[in-house]
Amino acid sequence: MSATTLPATSRTEAAVGVWHLRWRRFLHHRPGVIALVVLALLIAFALAAFPLEWFGGFDPDETDLFSRFGPSTAEHLLGTDEAGRDELIRLMVGGQISLLVGLLATACGGAIGLLVGVTSGYFGGKVDALLMRFTDGMITLPLLPLLIVLGAVDLTKLGFSAEFAHSGAAGFWRIVIIISLVDWTSTARIVRAATLSVRERDFVRAARASGARSGYVMGTHVLPNVATPIIVALTLTVGRVILFESVLSFLGFGIVPPTPSWGNMLNNAQELVTTAPALAVYPGVFIFLTVIAVNFLGDGLQHAFDPRSER
Repeated sequence: MSATTLPATSRTEAAVGVWHLRWRRFLHHRPGVIALVVLALLIAFALAAFPLEWFGGFDPDETDLFSRFGPSTAEHLLGTDEAGRDELIRLMVGGQISLLVGLLATACGGAIGLLVGVTSGYFGGKVDALLMRFTDGMITLPLLPLLIVLGAVDLTKLGFSAEFAHSGAAGFWRIVIIISLVDWTSTARIVRAATLSVRERDFVRAARASGARSGYVMGTHVLPNVATPIIVALTLTVGRVILFESVLSFLGFGIVPPTPSWGNMLNNAQELVTTAPALAVYPGVFIFLTVIAVNFLGDGLQHAFDPRSER
């Protein structure tokens, strides 16, 4: 009896069994498990800013010039920065911004790469050649200089108000959109390669022969069978995007102060390394931990979804 003729209950049990096996493989990948715990702690740390702001009265933008470069105290556990602002609450809020940028930009860029990769691999021929040459052209562009140039675009000349152009929201959406538009090429190539192998399988041919539309075949039969490389690729992309945001904010083209992000906090502290090194160490350590943890998590997911892994 083929998989397509199994009763619904049997198919559900089989799916649960597959995911249980993948979870068991992941648990045997110790670096991936540790990375997952570290990421969970980082997310919890960032989200802890909400109760501190709402119930504790902490304000990440509240300045006190009489308390500049304050030491660690019961009121300010990590001290204060060059403007007398609490360093701990700013690290928490900055973590929200940096992690949200990583997730949103990865999701948007992944959607573009997924669409390009599946379309290219499924249709082949001239469509494949056109989309892949366009992808190759995007890959040849120097990524960081391109991000800097796009980040320096004056939004007021595009019709936006000066108030919005210099707001934290504008900086946030600018960096999400810019990274989404340029960082989808690796996902597109991975998805295309997986789609090329899946489209020749019997169940895809049977669906096409029965008259099913291309969109239905791609969504129902192709995408579920290329989920493994997609998950791994997107997981690894999150770390790269967070690093891009940090670099752009460090260079002054990312999140606009006083809205904190780990990148612009590092940028603000670059001239204070000798006098207040902790202001540069804290955001730098959080960026390092996040990127390393995301990459190890990607390795763990690759191990879990690889059928050649030991059970």
